[in-house]
Amino acid sequence: MKITVITGSPNRKGTTALLAEKFIEGAIEAGHDVYRFDAAFENVKPCVSCGYCATHDSQCVHKDSMSKLIDKLFESDVVVFVTPIYYFTMSAQIKAVIDRFHASNDKLSGNKKAMLFAAAYGIDDGTMEGLQKTYEAILRYLNWKDAGMLLAKGCPAREVIETTDYPKLAYEMGKSIV
Repeated sequence: MKITVITGSPNRKGTTALLAEKFIEGAIEAGHDVYRFDAAFENVKPCVSCGYCATHDSQCVHKDSMSKLIDKLFESDVVVFVTPIYYFTMSAQIKAVIDRFHASNDKLSGNKKAMLFAAAYGIDDGTMEGLQKTYEAILRYLNWKDAGMLLAKGCPAREVIETTDYPKLAYEMGKSIV
């Protein structure tokens, strides 16, 4: 199975980096082909809704790091979104990548699974609500199927998340994905 993991944190050793690492470790051990795209460390320009893609066979007017990612997305059976929660939803870095899906909606739509991994400082019930609704809307729009979520509340720093079961759960989700 081909899996693309898209991370949205500018912290290479942060909470969601750990979740991504553990998921990837499990997925590789299970024999899957994994490609990781760290959006915060790539040059991804925002969609400007210029319409260029509509008249240029889904090619974007921007020539940036999305060119490395888009073919991997087309080939992927599973797309995994990994993001910190800064202000009730996904980070700007990962959202810029998702906005750029616009150029390829037709090619991306259908026949994929997706997963969501997130970590947040907050612990109340509403902490992940905005993220979950956004994720569900993306899946509905692209006609993708949810293959699982791991929402780590109360994890403001790597030292904290390391003391929880979340890293182990991420590993197990990678190991068991079908």
